[in-house]
Amino acid sequence: MYNLDHTKPLAFCGSALADLCAFPVQVRQEAGRQLRRVQRGLDPSDWKPLNPVGRGAREIRIRDANGAFRVIYVTHIRDAIYVLHCFQKKSEKTAFADLSLAARRYRDVLKKESQP
Repeated sequence: MYNLDHTKPLAFCGSALADLCAFPVQVRQEAGRQLRRVQRGLDPSDWKPLNPVGRGAREIRIRDANGAFRVIYVTHIRDAIYVLHCFQKKSEKTAFADLSLAARRYRDVLKKESQP
């Protein structure tokens, strides 16, 4: 069960918000719907864990006529959902550069959150 009155805030890391805003309109709207589900404590409709990025990292998977799009996020750090990286996939396998960028932002969030 989830509480509609209490949703975790979103915190976008680096260029994640600008990258999300660059998605095609339909994809951007679907990403918003899926992120709202996550804010309410629900799982996205299509997701998978991304352990190479960091403990608890997940990716929302969105497909449409324009291709495959991904939103990488983590929920277990403090009281926010950190959106680490948003991108369009260019191949079957997620590019090393995308995983590395998300992992670096994950580490940055952990460092920032551990400071007083």
